Amino acid sequence: MRIQEDMSSSVDEREQHSALPVMDRSPMLEISNAMVRLYKEAFGRGPTKARAQFAGPDTLVVILESSLTVAERNLVAMGEDQRLREARLFFQYALEDQFRAIVEQALGRRTVAFISGIDPRRDVATELFTLEPAGNGAGADGRRPVADAP
Repeated sequence: MRIQEDMSSSVDEREQHSALPVMDRSPMLEISNAMVRLYKEAFGRGPTKARAQFAGPDTLVVILESSLTVAERNLVAMGEDQRLREARLFFQYALEDQFRAIVEQALGRRTVAFISGIDPRRDVATELFTLEPAGNGAGADGRRPVADAP
């Protein structure tokens, strides 16, 4: 089922697909690629693995792995997980509008909640979005026809 679509690809695969027009991509791949770009711009290093998937009809989870910089990995090695978490979350929430815009553009649905988290020891970050209910002509993938998009 498309709503359960799990698009995971390596950085090399994402680069190969970057020349494709947006309409030729799945929304999940589009979201994953945009999140990697935003992380790279914000933190100086993008995740090496990103996956966006629905966790129900109105919940989207984006999992980003291996995004810590050398300095951040050194903080983890010194046992400063909480210090790293606080700094990273500060920046992730500062980017909230950009994170929401990525999802809203790809899915044509408004985000109603945003939650960000990171596990520094495992170098895994998550961005969680609660979306407006699909209804109103949305397809199985959560997208509405372009004419209906906000």
